[in-house]
Amino acid sequence: MPASSSPVPVPTASEWTEGLRYVARQPILDLRGRVHAYELLFRMGPEVAFRGDGETATRTMLDNAVMFGMERLTGGLPAFVNCTAKTLTDDLVNVLGTTTVLEILETVEPTPELIATCRGLKDKSYRFALDDFVWEPRFQPLMDLADYIKVDFALTGAEQRRELFRRVERGSLFMLAEKVETQEEYQQAREEGFTLFQGYYFCRPVLVQNRKIPANRAVHFEILQLLQNEDVDLHKATRLLKRNPSLTYRLLRLVNSSAYATRREIYSIQEALVVVGENTFRRIVTLAIASDLNGEQPLEILRMAFVRARFCELASERCGLDPAEQYLLGIFSMLPAMMLLEMDDLAPELPLRDEIRAALKGKANRERVLLGWLESHEHGDWAACDAMVEANGVTEEEMVGFYRSALLWASAALGSTR
Repeated sequence: MPASSSPVPVPTASEWTEGLRYVARQPILDLRGRVHAYELLFRMGPEVAFRGDGETATRTMLDNAVMFGMERLTGGLPAFVNCTAKTLTDDLVNVLGTTTVLEILETVEPTPELIATCRGLKDKSYRFALDDFVWEPRFQPLMDLADYIKVDFALTGAEQRRELFRRVERGSLFMLAEKVETQEEYQQAREEGFTLFQGYYFCRPVLVQNRKIPANRAVHFEILQLLQNEDVDLHKATRLLKRNPSLTYRLLRLVNSSAYATRREIYSIQEALVVVGENTFRRIVTLAIASDLNGEQPLEILRMAFVRARFCELASERCGLDPAEQYLLGIFSMLPAMMLLEMDDLAPELPLRDEIRAALKGKANRERVLLGWLESHEHGDWAACDAMVEANGVTEEEMVGFYRSALLWASAALGSTR
């Protein structure tokens, strides 16, 4: 399935400032699995890790916010951004909108000047989060101003967290558990009283080993198989789609979305096939199937699948890879989280080459290069991103451009799947 054109432009290196490098976003979810906000992680170059040079990274964040637009990075949701004392006291954050949550690092000293500055920003409707918070008497003035308390779940004990909850008196204060990586940690955090969660626990649900693909989902794989055949029986695929009202609905919503920019409203599967063409039709059906398979799982899982698919497709030719295969690799990489099944059980049913199946199972082969870069990027592992860039002859600017285009495209597509 060859790649098709998209109305979303791919930025070129010249569109980014010389010093601009990576920006990643990490979702913050609520008790219902909905995205409450994104934390944005920035760095300027291989020599600047965020924690190593907070001032430089924060200024880079401000450049990003002005140049790319904070709302475009977060889809209009609140953005958590790390701030040093100097960033706050020099009023640099005034270029950000008040939907931004100013995240005060644990290394910041609560001086009278800083507290006065924070009070002034609070009067302008800015919100504050205290990062990696451990209570000490000297932090009480900042705690009184905070809207969010972030607790590192990996570095604190249960008793330490209980003591913190005893000191929290305001019911309006959000308690956020970060670095929550497993379902066990998530359940524990819920039981302790946290209402917001950051970490990739939602991508790691409890999987059911050796379970067959449910019968009501088997038709999705049958359609996928048909669509990957070179001589595809589109009439048969259309009949199968029509038998599934949910799939038909999602497909028509997608084809009429801004991601594909059709010139008129499309009302039938046959019309969609004629208007967008066979190759684009295959891609849209794959998105519709992924949306249906995600079911009641957090919407962020589907969002990540869409971003991965589009990113891998856009970057594929630059790395000498097949765009159609890379698109499917990105989508299917999230199937275990969608279907609660092991990849070892899912991979044999997917219409893919053995090398792509191996990449889905985690093998570090050539086909997995782009997916590996994006997974590292999602976690802010800049060193791993740099290694991939150096080994494959691409530039950081190109990869960042592909990623940001994928974010915009996925946002347009996702808005039409529900």
